[in-house]
Amino acid sequence: MAAPIARCLRHCANKPNFLFARLQCVSYSRSSDTCSPPFNNPIAFGSITVCKRSLVRTCAKYRPMQSGCQTPTTNHMRCLSTSTEATVSGNRKKRVLGIETSCDDTGAAVVDDDGNILGEALHSQIRNHLETGGIIPPIARDLHKEHIDRVVTLALERANLQLQDVDAIATTVKPGLPLSLMVGLDYARTLVKQSGLPFIPIHHMEAHALTARMIEPLEFPFLVLLLSGGHCLLALARDVDDFVLIGKNIDDAPGDAFDKTARRLRLKDIAGFEAVSGGQAIEQLAKGGNPRAFDCTPIMSRHSDCNFSFAGIKTQLATVITKEEQRQNVQDGGVLPNMADICASFQYQVLRHLAKRLQRGLLFCDLKKLLPSRNRTLVLSGGVASNQFLRDGLERMCAHYDCRLVAPPPPLCTDNGIMIAWNGIEKLKRGIGFANPEGMRVEHR
Repeated sequence: MAAPIARCLRHCANKPNFLFARLQCVSYSRSSDTCSPPFNNPIAFGSITVCKRSLVRTCAKYRPMQSGCQTPTTNHMRCLSTSTEATVSGNRKKRVLGIETSCDDTGAAVVDDDGNILGEALHSQIRNHLETGGIIPPIARDLHKEHIDRVVTLALERANLQLQDVDAIATTVKPGLPLSLMVGLDYARTLVKQSGLPFIPIHHMEAHALTARMIEPLEFPFLVLLLSGGHCLLALARDVDDFVLIGKNIDDAPGDAFDKTARRLRLKDIAGFEAVSGGQAIEQLAKGGNPRAFDCTPIMSRHSDCNFSFAGIKTQLATVITKEEQRQNVQDGGVLPNMADICASFQYQVLRHLAKRLQRGLLFCDLKKLLPSRNRTLVLSGGVASNQFLRDGLERMCAHYDCRLVAPPPPLCTDNGIMIAWNGIEKLKRGIGFANPEGMRVEHR
């Protein structure tokens, strides 16, 4: 094992943004106190002791996920059409219209059962919310109402289809902002009444988890790490509608921590970053910073479960920012000259925490034999998964544990109608998940 670790460390040492050290993690068998060979995590700094008996005790209470936000940089309408022939051997492909309004992106798309994106449109509200200092639910709702008809119409037009040409309508109903979700659900109800088409309610995070199956032929089971503005979930995907929740955020979600740190640094006051989301601003500025400039106390190092916490990282970096402002005599409304180092340090601490908790999740899956011994896969998705620094770091860690990391391209990681339509296709092909939209409620969590 030493040779692969040495190669990994030599490779990482040549990259200024990837300063790694070895983590010795000793695990004990359930039946005795004999130490098994050490596990090494080439990303996370420090040392922790993982006791398999603790993992059994704390993680064994995993539970099924209930079935059914990072954003683009400006307010815009995105259109995409990759239409192909609609028939194969004389049999028309199944098509689903997907509608997404869970947070602050209004999205719609038509996807067929081969994963072809026939037409897509997306309207982002990012500029509005940057001006107000965050997402205000009533404003997000009103913007969804203003744009949803145009977005859905454009997606159908780009697909060269009428509503009656699709086989089902899939719409996000949870989790998300209730006021935003209701706009999509109400609009879908109207379409169902007009067309008589089947309705498929979609769980937003499950849609993120299955998007990778649209671009690669992944077989169940596989591990999923979902990083977004509202959630951080580590789950085992056993089937299209069968997910086992292994760990989750117990406080701030990673995307929320990114956005709040960016606001504390006043990054939108920097020229060129006025209309850039907080997460993207931190990622861009961090490229010129030192990730070891400011260290943090490890988060949840003594917690023997697989949950996540980002509030502590955010709070520690906020303290660093305050001290640096005082040390450098930065006046109110000013921007720190060493903000790149702070951004790089924050981003690195997030990666460090994710790596440690993911390591525990992999150990737990090995212990419970939840994943195959060979050809193991981790799917990384959600808006925060667009961050290339996090992708690269987690990919190296997964490679060390003989686990392949699969991540959709960034445009499919952020909220969009494509993933909703594809999740609808997955359920339509299996004949599951249909529901009557009348009387259906949306859910925040």
